[in-house]
Amino acid sequence: MPSILSDTRNHLPTRSHTALSLAIFDLDNTLLKGDSDHAWGEFLVEKGIVDGDFYQQENDRFYQQYLDGGLNILDYLAFALYPLSQHSKQQLDAWHREFMHDIIAPMRLSQADALLNKHREQSDYLLIITATNLFITEPIAAAMGVDAILATEVEFIEGRYTGKVAGTPCFQQGKVARLQQWLQQQQQNLDGSYFYSDSHNDLPLLEVVSYPVAVDADPQLTATARQRGWPIISLREE
Repeated sequence: MPSILSDTRNHLPTRSHTALSLAIFDLDNTLLKGDSDHAWGEFLVEKGIVDGDFYQQENDRFYQQYLDGGLNILDYLAFALYPLSQHSKQQLDAWHREFMHDIIAPMRLSQADALLNKHREQSDYLLIITATNLFITEPIAAAMGVDAILATEVEFIEGRYTGKVAGTPCFQQGKVARLQQWLQQQQQNLDGSYFYSDSHNDLPLLEVVSYPVAVDADPQLTATARQRGWPIISLREE
């Protein structure tokens, strides 16, 4: 599988920048070497913040459903967002800083940073779009220096998370819906856009951008990319 530096530069055509040129990225297992959502659950277990045995079992069960393409996103979010409702924002933020240092930092990929920089050099607008909730992912996106992030929103009332989803979950077709809403607000479109993803769950969005790219892809997405002639690259360290 070719690396980003040997392969993707050949897929960056010169474009007019009179309109916004979007470079869109999935986060988990694409820009990160791992899944931040699943890792957050493991972090909660390790810290003793949740019932360890039950939470670990459910966290793993939902993650396998995601990998298999059979995840009920609302059932998963009811499970995953509940712990946010049980603690103050101040305490959650403190745990998240620890999570960033201990868990996320080792997941960062130098070739992912190179890919982001390649698009910056082309004056593209860098957008992460992820099913993982915004509490987990917003600090990660900030650390990566992207321009914006679209993620599953968590209801926040009177200074606390309620544990409920706000709006459309940013998953499968929901990613397309959320992106189209964002594009309307920005008065932009997907002409000349890229989307990088590892997962067959992202096929709805991969199918509507100008330049879909499979990154360290799962078997289903790899097969689809080969059938359709999409670039297949790796951002993992060699």
